Amino acid sequence: MHQLFRQVLGKRDLSRAGDLFSLEDAEIEGSLSEALDNIKVIACSPDYVSNGNDQAVVEICITRITTAIRETSSIERHGTSLVGLWESCLEHNLTPQEGGTEDTPHAKIASDITSCILQNYSRPSVMALAIPVAVRFLQRGNRELSRNMSSYLSLAAIVEVDLLAEHTEAIMLSVLGGNHMLLRVLPSVYPRQPEAIHCHLHSLLAMMLQLESPEQQHLIRLIQAVAEKHPVILSPQVPRLVSYLEYQCLSEALLGALVDVSQASPSSLFGLLPALRIVGQQFPALLGHVAKIHGSVGVISKAHAHSSLVYLVSLLGSVEHSIHHMLLLEIRALTDRYPSLLGGGTKDIYRMSNSFTAIARQLGRRLEDNTTSHCRIHEASSPSVSPAGGNRTEQQLQVSNKAFEDKMMEEAGQQGAPPTPERHYGLTQAVREERREIRFNRSTSLALHAVRSWSISSDTGEDNEGNQAASNSENKVINSETTTAPAPDTGVTEPERMDRDGKEEEEQPDKLFIHLRDNMETITEFCKSLMHQIPTPDHCTIEDSNSTGGRVARLSFSCPVKSPYCLYAKSCFYLSSRQPDLWIHIMLLQLQCKSSIPLCSKDDGVEKLSSLWEKIQLKGAHSFPMTMTQHATLHQKDLDSLQIELEEVRFLDLFAYSEEGGGWLCFMCSNPEKATGVKEGQPLMEGKLKEKHVRWKFIKRWKTRYFTLAGNQLLFRRAKAKNELEDVPIELSKVQSVKIVARKRRDRSLPRAFEIFTDSKTYVLKAQDEKHAEEWLQCINVAVAQARERENHEATTYL
Repeated sequence: MHQLFRQVLGKRDLSRAGDLFSLEDAEIEGSLSEALDNIKVIACSPDYVSNGNDQAVVEICITRITTAIRETSSIERHGTSLVGLWESCLEHNLTPQEGGTEDTPHAKIASDITSCILQNYSRPSVMALAIPVAVRFLQRGNRELSRNMSSYLSLAAIVEVDLLAEHTEAIMLSVLGGNHMLLRVLPSVYPRQPEAIHCHLHSLLAMMLQLESPEQQHLIRLIQAVAEKHPVILSPQVPRLVSYLEYQCLSEALLGALVDVSQASPSSLFGLLPALRIVGQQFPALLGHVAKIHGSVGVISKAHAHSSLVYLVSLLGSVEHSIHHMLLLEIRALTDRYPSLLGGGTKDIYRMSNSFTAIARQLGRRLEDNTTSHCRIHEASSPSVSPAGGNRTEQQLQVSNKAFEDKMMEEAGQQGAPPTPERHYGLTQAVREERREIRFNRSTSLALHAVRSWSISSDTGEDNEGNQAASNSENKVINSETTTAPAPDTGVTEPERMDRDGKEEEEQPDKLFIHLRDNMETITEFCKSLMHQIPTPDHCTIEDSNSTGGRVARLSFSCPVKSPYCLYAKSCFYLSSRQPDLWIHIMLLQLQCKSSIPLCSKDDGVEKLSSLWEKIQLKGAHSFPMTMTQHATLHQKDLDSLQIELEEVRFLDLFAYSEEGGGWLCFMCSNPEKATGVKEGQPLMEGKLKEKHVRWKFIKRWKTRYFTLAGNQLLFRRAKAKNELEDVPIELSKVQSVKIVARKRRDRSLPRAFEIFTDSKTYVLKAQDEKHAEEWLQCINVAVAQARERENHEATTYL
């Protein structure tokens, strides 16, 4: 062990502890494990909790050791000793005193070590040591420590999900205990440990309305995963899930999960169909899901099929064309399973015309005729039934009739044909006069082609009126995304065959196109608000990250004005983001916002974004179209995380959104009066700041100086002698970065401090208050950008 470590730790010499920071990292790297073992001995001594000197020595040494480990990338060499010290903290009290905010001495040690260990979540050997210890901290009563641990475990779940899955039960207990941040981990560990989560589903769903929106989304992802893998497990939870459908932020995702449940356990949804119909009325965009559930429940028996069929036919006259495809597929499946519901001969209905209107008219008429016959038989066998009481099925058909007639009148009006009584169409009367066919969108054409193809392919078979129980419902083949197989040769001519083949090619749905088309208004409104919060990158590339082992997005931003004093007239602002998925999503939404028509997967811009996505896509993760169509826009939590990222690199110091400019302009272009001052030789900013020559927080030696920010330099003088210039001013062109001094929650010593990093020195400065600190930071960043732009311009001119 290094001689200085031996003296500081062996003699608990606080006076020499600060000298550890004068040593080079490489000089002490070989001593770090032994020093950590010595610290563990000190921290475990009986009098450590009451010995302030020992605590100060330990805190300084841990800070120096963790810094050296990061700088030398030696976490794998010293991980065992570091985790050993970390784990020893579990043997001591970590809970703050009641009513107090001060951490206990051992909680401070654990907090100091946590980030050094868990920031290396991409290193398997380190995580194998750390994760079993990390999950034990979750139940130790220290909320702040538990919160930090949860944040890092969420990152570990990205790359070390197998290690984390071994502790699913501990994670689950922490979630149920109120640590909702760990909900984001559950979808990742679920495929490895489903049973550990299944037994707590009831408790998890019960907390849905208590969660914040981001936490709700993580729980919804878990529900979707369960519905996809083990839908029957969710059957007992169906009533609770249906009760949540009244909340618009939950309805779409939960209804999609209920579709999966209905296909595996249709009987669990039967009693809740009326509630689902109400949801369909409140949110018309969800009618597709509601219809699919009715189709699944209809498989149970002929009576269930009849009830579902009445509802599905009623929708044909009142819904948007976008879901006609799916409706016809559901109706076709039920009539194939129970042909007698429409009196037989149903195949001819689907082949009779290219018009959806004619097909819908015939379906409604057949259903009504069959229902009337059924009612007459029922009345003959049960004369005691009161006519005044009516029949629920007939009432439903009357509603269907009215809705369908309204739809037909609307279509007739659109074509310029006045809705006269002679041209009135209903379900109860034959069509005596053909009217001009209306044009339908692509989804209707696909639907008609699909049902006709099924009809032709089933001509050689026999009608099969099934009486199978709900347990056989998995045999039902209904999927609006599935391309039907080509029918056998039935004497179709070559031109007809070519036309049919062309239609089959069109039948492959572009999910991204459909999603963007259906959400164009929402996306436009979202982008109008977004442009004030988040800038859109000019360019994006994907690069490997040396620090995390993953991939980052290399983004560039420029100023569109490029005035004579523009900070980025010849260059760009670059940002390396660890959230490439969010930036790609934003670029897609902005691309759509600029287009007057829906984009499709084959558009050049979309293909470029898709190729970027493929570079960051993890094994087993969703594809680009699947991910982009899960939500119409980004959640607020995602926007918040991007804003934090922009703030960390001081982007918002250098750029601001301008209503007049219609975009994000650099500081000088959006503040031309500042540029005028610079031109006239005025300082950009000046005033008193306190300077500390030593970087480390616990050494408090400040000097008050008078600083002037002008040109390419930050000049400083002694506060009492403004005319006495410092020999070596700070050259702004050599400044590498400027940032706020990071501090822990318990540390109040540097609330207004910031650091300036050059290639040879680090300056720590403190302003009068936080407002002045922010002003200095912004102006220094602007001046640094000016200096770099000036150098770029001079280099270009020279060349």
